[in-house]
Amino acid sequence: MDTNEFFAPVRATTDDTNTATPIETQSCASVDAGEVTSAKPAGGKADRLPVWVDLHSPTPEEIHEIEERFGIEMPTREEMQEIELSSRLYEEDGALFMTVSVLTKATTDAPQTTAVTFILVKKTLITVRYADPVPFKTFIRRVKRSPSLANSAETVLFGLLEQIVDRLADLMEQTTIDLEKLSNQVFASPEDQDSDGDHRETLRQIGRTGNLSGKAKDSLLNLHRLGLFLSTQARLKKDAKARLKILSRDIVSITEHANFIANKVTFLLDATLGMISLEQNNIIKIFSVAAAAFLPPTLIASIYGMNFEFMPELGWEFGYPVAIGLMVLSAVLPLLYFKRKGWL
Repeated sequence: MDTNEFFAPVRATTDDTNTATPIETQSCASVDAGEVTSAKPAGGKADRLPVWVDLHSPTPEEIHEIEERFGIEMPTREEMQEIELSSRLYEEDGALFMTVSVLTKATTDAPQTTAVTFILVKKTLITVRYADPVPFKTFIRRVKRSPSLANSAETVLFGLLEQIVDRLADLMEQTTIDLEKLSNQVFASPEDQDSDGDHRETLRQIGRTGNLSGKAKDSLLNLHRLGLFLSTQARLKKDAKARLKILSRDIVSITEHANFIANKVTFLLDATLGMISLEQNNIIKIFSVAAAAFLPPTLIASIYGMNFEFMPELGWEFGYPVAIGLMVLSAVLPLLYFKRKGWL
Protein backbone atom coordinates (compact mmCIF):
# COMPACT_ATOMS: atom_id res chain seq x y z
CA MET A 1 0.00 0.00 0.00
CA ASP A 2 1.20 3.52 -0.78
CA THR A 3 -0.09 6.46 1.21
CA ASN A 4 0.89 9.93 0.09
CA GLU A 5 0.19 12.99 2.18
CA PHE A 6 0.62 16.39 0.58
CA PHE A 7 0.84 19.41 2.83
CA ALA A 8 -0.06 22.99 2.07
CA PRO A 9 0.59 25.89 4.48
CA VAL A 10 0.31 24.81 8.10
CA ARG A 11 -3.14 24.91 9.62
CA ALA A 12 -3.77 24.76 13.36
CA THR A 13 -5.97 21.84 14.39
CA THR A 14 -7.69 23.81 17.16
CA ASP A 15 -10.80 25.89 16.59
CA ASP A 16 -9.27 29.00 18.17
CA THR A 17 -7.64 30.24 14.99
CA ASN A 18 -8.55 30.40 11.33
CA THR A 19 -5.21 31.67 10.12
CA ALA A 20 -2.71 29.62 8.16
CA THR A 21 0.93 29.87 9.03
CA PRO A 22 3.13 29.45 5.97
CA ILE A 23 6.01 27.03 6.11
CA GLU A 24 9.30 27.38 4.37
CA THR A 25 8.93 24.28 2.20
CA GLN A 26 6.03 22.18 1.02
CA SER A 27 6.53 18.55 1.96
CA CYS A 28 5.29 15.18 0.85
CA ALA A 29 5.50 12.08 3.02
CA SER A 30 5.27 8.68 1.37
CA VAL A 31 4.64 5.51 3.33
CA ASP A 32 4.85 2.01 1.83
CA ALA A 33 3.73 -0.05 4.81
CA GLY A 34 0.58 0.10 6.88
CA GLU A 35 1.25 3.35 8.69
CA VAL A 36 -0.23 6.71 7.85
CA THR A 37 2.03 9.41 9.17
CA SER A 38 1.23 12.92 10.23
CA ALA A 39 4.20 15.22 9.95
CA LYS A 40 4.62 17.97 12.47
CA PRO A 41 5.92 21.44 11.67
CA ALA A 42 9.11 22.71 13.17
CA GLY A 43 9.01 24.88 16.23
CA GLY A 44 6.57 22.77 18.22
CA LYS A 45 3.46 24.05 16.47
CA ALA A 46 0.24 22.11 16.39
CA ASP A 47 -0.21 19.16 14.08
CA ARG A 48 -1.04 20.26 10.59
CA LEU A 49 -3.69 18.66 8.44
CA PRO A 50 -2.69 17.48 4.99
CA VAL A 51 -4.40 19.00 1.99
CA TRP A 52 -4.51 15.65 0.23
CA VAL A 53 -4.30 12.09 1.53
CA ASP A 54 -3.95 9.59 -1.32
CA LEU A 55 -4.76 6.01 -0.25
CA HIS A 56 -3.59 3.42 -2.75
CA SER A 57 -4.87 -0.07 -1.91
CA PRO A 58 -5.28 0.70 1.80
CA THR A 59 -5.51 -2.02 4.43
CA PRO A 60 -8.49 -2.21 6.84
CA GLU A 61 -6.28 -0.89 9.63
CA GLU A 62 -5.31 2.16 7.59
CA ILE A 63 -8.91 2.85 6.64
CA HIS A 64 -9.89 2.64 10.31
CA GLU A 65 -7.13 5.08 11.24
CA ILE A 66 -8.29 7.57 8.60
CA GLU A 67 -11.88 7.25 9.82
CA GLU A 68 -10.78 7.95 13.39
CA ARG A 69 -8.56 10.80 12.30
CA PHE A 70 -11.17 12.65 10.23
CA GLY A 71 -14.38 11.41 11.88
CA ILE A 72 -15.90 9.90 8.75
CA GLU A 73 -17.12 6.50 7.59
CA MET A 74 -15.34 5.54 4.38
CA PRO A 75 -17.13 3.44 1.75
CA THR A 76 -15.98 -0.15 1.36
CA ARG A 77 -14.52 -1.45 -1.88
CA GLU A 78 -17.82 -3.20 -2.65
CA GLU A 79 -19.76 0.03 -2.08
CA MET A 80 -17.39 1.86 -4.43
CA GLN A 81 -18.38 -0.56 -7.21
CA GLU A 82 -22.12 0.13 -6.91
CA ILE A 83 -23.72 1.95 -9.83
CA GLU A 84 -26.53 3.69 -7.95
CA LEU A 85 -26.07 7.44 -8.03
CA SER A 86 -27.01 7.74 -4.36
CA SER A 87 -24.20 5.34 -3.47
CA ARG A 88 -21.59 7.20 -5.48
CA LEU A 89 -22.41 10.87 -4.85
CA TYR A 90 -23.63 11.93 -1.44
CA GLU A 91 -22.96 14.22 1.52
CA GLU A 92 -22.59 12.87 5.03
CA ASP A 93 -21.74 14.80 8.20
CA GLY A 94 -20.46 17.73 6.17
CA ALA A 95 -18.14 15.57 4.01
CA LEU A 96 -18.63 15.06 0.28
CA PHE A 97 -18.25 11.51 -1.02
CA MET A 98 -17.75 11.22 -4.78
CA THR A 99 -16.96 7.97 -6.57
CA VAL A 100 -16.16 7.87 -10.30
CA SER A 101 -14.89 5.25 -12.74
CA VAL A 102 -11.43 6.05 -14.06
CA LEU A 103 -9.96 4.40 -17.13
CA THR A 104 -6.79 2.39 -16.51
CA LYS A 105 -4.56 0.07 -18.55
CA ALA A 106 -5.73 1.96 -21.62
CA THR A 107 -2.68 1.08 -23.70
CA THR A 108 -3.05 -2.68 -23.15
CA ASP A 109 -5.28 -5.16 -24.96
CA ALA A 110 -7.58 -5.27 -21.93
CA PRO A 111 -8.43 -1.71 -20.81
CA GLN A 112 -10.28 -1.48 -17.52
CA THR A 113 -12.11 1.02 -15.35
CA THR A 114 -11.45 1.32 -11.65
CA ALA A 115 -13.55 3.04 -9.02
CA VAL A 116 -11.90 6.01 -7.32
CA THR A 117 -13.50 7.76 -4.37
CA PHE A 118 -12.89 11.44 -3.61
CA ILE A 119 -13.77 12.50 -0.06
CA LEU A 120 -13.78 16.23 0.63
CA VAL A 121 -13.79 16.58 4.41
CA LYS A 122 -13.16 19.94 6.07
CA LYS A 123 -10.08 21.24 4.24
CA THR A 124 -8.63 17.88 3.26
CA LEU A 125 -9.17 15.75 0.16
CA ILE A 126 -8.95 11.97 0.65
CA THR A 127 -8.71 9.73 -2.41
CA VAL A 128 -9.24 5.97 -2.17
CA ARG A 129 -8.21 3.79 -5.10
CA TYR A 130 -7.23 0.20 -5.75
CA ALA A 131 -5.38 0.78 -9.00
CA ASP A 132 -2.79 3.25 -10.24
CA PRO A 133 -4.21 5.17 -13.21
CA VAL A 134 -1.90 7.35 -15.27
CA PRO A 135 -3.59 10.65 -14.25
CA PHE A 136 -2.71 10.06 -10.60
CA LYS A 137 0.91 9.30 -11.43
CA THR A 138 1.13 12.42 -13.58
CA PHE A 139 -0.52 14.70 -11.03
CA ILE A 140 1.64 13.41 -8.18
CA ARG A 141 4.77 14.16 -10.22
CA ARG A 142 3.43 17.65 -10.97
CA VAL A 143 2.69 18.31 -7.29
CA LYS A 144 6.19 17.27 -6.31
CA ARG A 145 7.61 19.70 -8.87
CA SER A 146 5.12 22.49 -8.13
CA PRO A 147 3.71 22.25 -4.57
CA SER A 148 1.42 25.21 -5.29
CA LEU A 149 -0.83 22.79 -7.20
CA ALA A 150 -1.81 21.36 -3.81
CA ASN A 151 -2.43 24.56 -1.86
CA SER A 152 -6.02 23.54 -1.04
CA ALA A 153 -8.22 20.48 -1.12
CA GLU A 154 -10.43 21.96 -3.84
CA THR A 155 -7.39 22.76 -5.96
CA VAL A 156 -6.21 19.17 -5.70
CA LEU A 157 -9.69 17.85 -6.51
CA PHE A 158 -10.04 19.91 -9.66
CA GLY A 159 -6.42 19.26 -10.60
CA LEU A 160 -7.05 15.51 -10.48
CA LEU A 161 -10.31 15.78 -12.39
CA GLU A 162 -8.68 17.92 -15.06
CA GLN A 163 -5.83 15.43 -15.31
CA ILE A 164 -8.31 12.57 -15.78
CA VAL A 165 -10.18 14.50 -18.47
CA ASP A 166 -6.93 15.41 -20.24
CA ARG A 167 -5.95 11.75 -20.24
CA LEU A 168 -9.29 10.77 -21.75
CA ALA A 169 -8.90 13.47 -24.41
CA ASP A 170 -5.45 12.17 -25.34
CA LEU A 171 -6.79 8.62 -25.56
CA MET A 172 -9.68 9.71 -27.78
CA GLU A 173 -7.25 11.52 -30.10
CA GLN A 174 -5.02 8.46 -30.34
CA THR A 175 -8.06 6.25 -30.88
CA THR A 176 -9.14 8.43 -33.80
CA ILE A 177 -5.71 7.99 -35.39
CA ASP A 178 -5.87 4.22 -34.86
CA LEU A 179 -9.32 4.08 -36.45
CA GLU A 180 -8.04 5.88 -39.54
CA LYS A 181 -5.34 3.23 -39.91
CA LEU A 182 -7.92 0.48 -39.44
CA SER A 183 -10.13 2.10 -42.06
CA ASN A 184 -7.26 2.03 -44.54
CA GLN A 185 -6.70 -1.66 -43.79
CA VAL A 186 -10.36 -2.57 -44.20
CA PHE A 187 -10.74 -0.85 -47.58
CA ALA A 188 -7.25 -1.64 -48.87
CA SER A 189 -6.85 -3.55 -52.13
CA PRO A 190 -6.11 -7.28 -51.69
CA GLU A 191 -2.82 -6.74 -53.50
CA ASP A 192 -1.82 -3.99 -51.06
CA GLN A 193 0.86 -4.97 -48.55
CA ASP A 194 -1.14 -3.29 -45.77
CA SER A 195 -4.17 -5.43 -46.52
CA ASP A 196 -5.23 -7.84 -43.78
CA GLY A 197 -6.03 -11.00 -45.70
CA ASP A 198 -8.44 -12.75 -43.34
CA HIS A 199 -9.29 -9.62 -41.31
CA ARG A 200 -8.65 -11.42 -38.02
CA GLU A 201 -6.22 -8.81 -36.75
CA THR A 202 -8.49 -6.02 -37.97
CA LEU A 203 -11.45 -7.45 -36.08
CA ARG A 204 -9.34 -7.83 -32.95
CA GLN A 205 -8.20 -4.19 -33.14
CA ILE A 206 -11.73 -2.95 -33.80
CA GLY A 207 -12.96 -4.91 -30.80
CA ARG A 208 -10.24 -3.45 -28.58
CA THR A 209 -10.98 0.08 -29.82
CA GLY A 210 -14.70 -0.38 -29.22
CA ASN A 211 -14.01 -1.70 -25.72
CA LEU A 212 -11.74 1.27 -24.98
CA SER A 213 -14.22 3.85 -26.25
CA GLY A 214 -17.04 2.22 -24.28
CA LYS A 215 -15.09 2.36 -21.03
CA ALA A 216 -14.02 5.93 -21.78
CA LYS A 217 -17.69 6.93 -22.24
CA ASP A 218 -18.50 5.27 -18.92
CA SER A 219 -15.78 7.29 -17.21
CA LEU A 220 -16.98 10.50 -18.88
CA LEU A 221 -20.55 9.81 -17.75
CA ASN A 222 -19.35 9.42 -14.18
CA LEU A 223 -17.36 12.64 -14.39
CA HIS A 224 -20.36 14.48 -15.81
CA ARG A 225 -22.51 13.31 -12.89
CA LEU A 226 -19.80 14.36 -10.46
CA GLY A 227 -19.73 17.81 -12.08
CA LEU A 228 -23.48 18.18 -11.67
CA PHE A 229 -23.18 17.12 -8.04
CA LEU A 230 -20.43 19.64 -7.34
CA SER A 231 -22.35 22.43 -9.06
CA THR A 232 -25.02 22.15 -6.35
CA GLN A 233 -22.52 22.63 -3.50
CA ALA A 234 -22.56 26.11 -2.00
CA ARG A 235 -19.21 25.51 -0.31
CA LEU A 236 -17.33 25.89 -3.59
CA LYS A 237 -15.65 29.24 -4.10
CA LYS A 238 -16.02 31.39 -7.19
CA ASP A 239 -12.76 30.29 -8.81
CA ALA A 240 -13.62 26.64 -8.16
CA LYS A 241 -16.99 27.08 -9.84
CA ALA A 242 -15.27 28.69 -12.82
CA ARG A 243 -12.93 25.70 -13.13
CA LEU A 244 -15.90 23.36 -12.78
CA LYS A 245 -17.70 25.15 -15.63
CA ILE A 246 -14.69 24.78 -17.92
CA LEU A 247 -14.25 21.15 -16.87
CA SER A 248 -17.92 20.40 -17.62
CA ARG A 249 -17.59 21.89 -21.11
CA ASP A 250 -14.52 19.75 -21.76
CA ILE A 251 -16.35 16.63 -20.59
CA VAL A 252 -19.28 17.35 -22.92
CA SER A 253 -17.01 17.92 -25.93
CA ILE A 254 -14.98 14.76 -25.27
CA THR A 255 -18.20 12.79 -24.80
CA GLU A 256 -19.38 13.95 -28.23
CA HIS A 257 -16.04 12.84 -29.69
CA ALA A 258 -16.40 9.49 -27.94
CA ASN A 259 -19.84 9.09 -29.53
CA PHE A 260 -18.28 9.77 -32.93
CA ILE A 261 -15.65 7.12 -32.25
CA ALA A 262 -18.34 4.64 -31.21
CA ASN A 263 -20.20 5.26 -34.50
CA LYS A 264 -16.94 4.90 -36.41
CA VAL A 265 -16.21 1.60 -34.67
CA THR A 266 -19.69 0.33 -35.58
CA PHE A 267 -19.19 1.39 -39.20
CA LEU A 268 -15.79 -0.30 -39.45
CA LEU A 269 -17.11 -3.46 -37.81
CA ASP A 270 -20.00 -3.64 -40.31
CA ALA A 271 -17.63 -2.90 -43.20
CA THR A 272 -15.18 -5.58 -42.10
CA LEU A 273 -17.90 -8.18 -41.72
CA GLY A 274 -19.22 -7.14 -45.13
CA MET A 275 -15.78 -7.65 -46.65
CA ILE A 276 -15.55 -11.08 -45.08
CA SER A 277 -18.98 -11.97 -46.48
CA LEU A 278 -17.94 -10.82 -49.96
CA GLU A 279 -14.81 -12.94 -49.81
CA GLN A 280 -16.81 -15.95 -48.64
CA ASN A 281 -19.33 -15.39 -51.44
CA ASN A 282 -16.50 -15.28 -53.98
CA ILE A 283 -15.20 -18.61 -52.70
CA ILE A 284 -18.67 -20.16 -52.85
CA LYS A 285 -19.13 -18.74 -56.36
CA ILE A 286 -15.92 -20.41 -57.53
CA PHE A 287 -17.08 -23.76 -56.17
CA SER A 288 -20.50 -23.28 -57.78
CA VAL A 289 -18.97 -22.44 -61.16
CA ALA A 290 -16.61 -25.40 -60.92
CA ALA A 291 -19.50 -27.74 -60.08
CA ALA A 292 -21.56 -26.41 -63.01
CA ALA A 293 -18.60 -26.64 -65.41
CA PHE A 294 -17.77 -30.24 -64.56
CA LEU A 295 -21.36 -31.47 -64.56
CA PRO A 296 -21.52 -32.20 -68.34
CA PRO A 297 -18.17 -34.14 -68.37
CA THR A 298 -19.47 -36.16 -65.44
CA LEU A 299 -22.66 -36.92 -67.37
CA ILE A 300 -20.71 -38.08 -70.43
CA ALA A 301 -18.41 -40.25 -68.31
CA SER A 302 -21.43 -41.76 -66.57
CA ILE A 303 -23.09 -42.64 -69.86
CA TYR A 304 -20.04 -44.40 -71.25
CA GLY A 305 -19.47 -46.12 -67.96
CA MET A 306 -22.67 -48.11 -68.43
CA ASN A 307 -22.31 -51.81 -69.30
CA PHE A 308 -25.00 -52.10 -71.93
CA GLU A 309 -24.32 -54.69 -74.66
CA PHE A 310 -25.46 -52.53 -77.60
CA MET A 311 -23.50 -49.24 -77.45
CA PRO A 312 -22.19 -48.41 -80.96
CA GLU A 313 -19.50 -46.04 -79.68
CA LEU A 314 -17.81 -48.85 -77.75
CA GLY A 315 -16.84 -50.52 -81.01
CA TRP A 316 -15.42 -47.44 -82.67
CA GLU A 317 -11.69 -47.24 -83.17
CA PHE A 318 -11.68 -43.61 -82.06
CA GLY A 319 -14.49 -43.92 -79.50
CA TYR A 320 -12.27 -43.27 -76.49
CA PRO A 321 -10.61 -40.08 -77.86
CA VAL A 322 -14.02 -38.80 -78.97
CA ALA A 323 -15.44 -39.34 -75.47
CA ILE A 324 -12.47 -37.55 -73.85
CA GLY A 325 -12.82 -34.69 -76.32
CA LEU A 326 -16.53 -34.35 -75.57
CA MET A 327 -15.83 -34.17 -71.83
CA VAL A 328 -13.15 -31.49 -72.27
CA LEU A 329 -15.32 -29.49 -74.64
CA SER A 330 -18.35 -29.71 -72.34
CA ALA A 331 -16.21 -28.32 -69.49
CA VAL A 332 -14.56 -25.51 -71.47
CA LEU A 333 -17.72 -24.16 -73.09
CA PRO A 334 -19.49 -23.40 -69.74
CA LEU A 335 -16.33 -21.74 -68.40
CA LEU A 336 -16.13 -19.49 -71.47
CA TYR A 337 -19.82 -18.65 -71.09
CA PHE A 338 -19.42 -17.77 -67.40
CA LYS A 339 -16.41 -15.61 -68.15
CA ARG A 340 -18.27 -13.77 -70.92
CA LYS A 341 -21.12 -13.05 -68.51
CA GLY A 342 -18.65 -11.69 -65.94
CA TRP A 343 -19.35 -14.35 -63.36
CA LEU A 344 -15.65 -15.25 -63.05
